[in-house]
Amino acid sequence: MIQKKVAGVREALQGLKDGMTIMLGGFGLCGIPENAIAELVRLGLKDLTCISNNAGVDDFGLGLLLQKRQIKKMISSYVGENDEFERQMLSGELEVELTPQGTLAEKCRAAQAGFPAFYTPAGYGTEVAKGKETREFNGKMYVLEEAFKADFALVKAWKGDEAGNLIFKGTARNFNPAMCGAAGITVAEVEELLPAGALDPNAIHIPGIFVQRIFQGERYEKRIEQRTVRKRP
Repeated sequence: MIQKKVAGVREALQGLKDGMTIMLGGFGLCGIPENAIAELVRLGLKDLTCISNNAGVDDFGLGLLLQKRQIKKMISSYVGENDEFERQMLSGELEVELTPQGTLAEKCRAAQAGFPAFYTPAGYGTEVAKGKETREFNGKMYVLEEAFKADFALVKAWKGDEAGNLIFKGTARNFNPAMCGAAGITVAEVEELLPAGALDPNAIHIPGIFVQRIFQGERYEKRIEQRTVRKRP
């Protein structure tokens, strides 16, 4: 058996350098790789291109990297919860590539499956399709989108084993599974790391073949992005 377990986040992120392209799992603040993001801040890497559904909030998630001006380009779908992101984008400090959410997910999945590109109707006739090849299929127009090319994918799972098999919990099963195996190196941080063979094979969402490094995370905050409570009578 190939040993995927590493001692911790510092060993897991070895090889990451300035200017690299990184995928980061999560949706809002749900299922984000908190330990890996904190390590990126500590390393102080610059000129990063980050592929993520959104950019966190001002003081958490990818917002921490934005505060330190570590991100050169964001490839995202939804960015409406981060004031610093808005400021950097409008001032021209941050390059932004907005992508329809389904297209973002499919660009990850295509990279995972080894497909270089795919056609989608999303974005045809809009700025999204500008400069891209288009083609008609059965009377409907489609846009050619290329799969992502990333150096690292940083994902977060609920449980994993030392062989790299992963189980995600609830809404954290969002962009994380699609990003596994979609980059040169996939690093998974998990809340509970078990010996190989301890997970029910029928419950595994991502097999270990898609994961190169896995470690036990710690001190998860699991913040709620927007808390809504019912008014008391």
